[in-house]
Amino acid sequence: MDRRKFISSVAFSSLATGVFSPFPVIARQRNKIFINTDNQIQRFGDERDWFFEKRFGMFIHWGLYSILGWHEQHQYRAKVDRDEYAKLKEQWNPYKFNPEKWLDLLEEAGMKYLCITAKHCDGFCLWNTNQTSYNTMNTPFKRDIIGMVSDACHRRNIPLCLYYSVVDWHNPNYPNQGRAHELPPQPQDSPNQDAYMEFLVSQVKELCSNYGDIHGFWWDANRLGIEDRSINQMIRNLQPKAVINNRGFDEGDFSTPERDYEKDDHISFNRPTEACQSVGIESWGYRKNEDYYTERYLIRGIDRYLSRDANYLLNVGPDSFGVIPEQSSIILRNIGRWYHAVKESFKNVEPASELTSNKNILLTKRKNTLYIHLNNEPEGNVVKLRPFTVKPQRATLLNNNKKVEFELELAPQDWEVGQSYLRLINLPTNELCNNILVIKAEFDRPPEEYVLH
Repeated sequence: MDRRKFISSVAFSSLATGVFSPFPVIARQRNKIFINTDNQIQRFGDERDWFFEKRFGMFIHWGLYSILGWHEQHQYRAKVDRDEYAKLKEQWNPYKFNPEKWLDLLEEAGMKYLCITAKHCDGFCLWNTNQTSYNTMNTPFKRDIIGMVSDACHRRNIPLCLYYSVVDWHNPNYPNQGRAHELPPQPQDSPNQDAYMEFLVSQVKELCSNYGDIHGFWWDANRLGIEDRSINQMIRNLQPKAVINNRGFDEGDFSTPERDYEKDDHISFNRPTEACQSVGIESWGYRKNEDYYTERYLIRGIDRYLSRDANYLLNVGPDSFGVIPEQSSIILRNIGRWYHAVKESFKNVEPASELTSNKNILLTKRKNTLYIHLNNEPEGNVVKLRPFTVKPQRATLLNNNKKVEFELELAPQDWEVGQSYLRLINLPTNELCNNILVIKAEFDRPPEEYVLH
């Protein structure tokens, strides 16, 4: 899947004067330059604005590849013959699948919406499509999975988004050329791009017409390089609440940085953004012997994006029976305990990291409240909040709801500037070393008034 790169810069005036002078955040996307002077992403101003309220979502990769238990791209990476791979359809019978259990776990983790792979690159469809027999209805299971998920989400008022791969390893009309995530040309191929696009549009119309409200469409792998705004416009006409990502046939509504392969250090984003990550290091689909990220690593990623006004989509891969693996469930529940404790620091806030020169932390703010996110590994049990030279009225560690001590003291490291800065002290960084600490500091006026001139 493609990744989008953003580059930003922020400049600070000399701390020797104790005066802070902010500069606009500058980000580059392709050949366009956007300048964001207030760290506020422009909202859509319509029914798609749910996206900015429900910031944390669950991603589900599920399909025939779950039977093999190795990787969602098993057919491609293991070079499995198309006809041989298609035989897996006869084994598809996830009789333990219960979407309510998925949604129970979603809520425990603090997640607010769901995105599921309606069709991944292997071309197997999880809904009752009339466009191909390669779907869940023509298996021993004989049930419409997208319909089941949709009904459960609607009952519980949980927004549903659908993933759809443009690449299709099963459809003979897809023009395979051996590009990234494509098969080499196959003996069974009858490449016809126009016919394939008619198939794709018909499937998208089904998904947007037969399952009630759909809140998002998550394209992937447009290796054809086609630009066609009419396709996304069709989705918007049929589903006005749906946000559409930037991996389809135009730039879409939001960007999709993936995993943590590309680091960034900008302090906010300049267009709607949804980062995606999986709990598993090797695969997005179910893997029998998966290697898992640490909870702290995942929590840091969630905090790192939510505190910069982006969304975060965290993936799990159910097994062939439809059950989310126990280790994945444990990880999500533990993340949920952290998230529920600190979630106020992400709700109705603005990114505010430009207010400090401390690059080990991230800031969000709401009115007179500043939230201090210890996003990087703390070096000690103290946070120095340069260039703040005033105390807050109170400070609370959201992780455990306990008071945080603070002081204004000239520290030895600041002897040259001769300035005392706000220090948050005696933090339980060892006791809570598996978490990201978030401190709520309440001032008597908006915190930017103390540092902006």
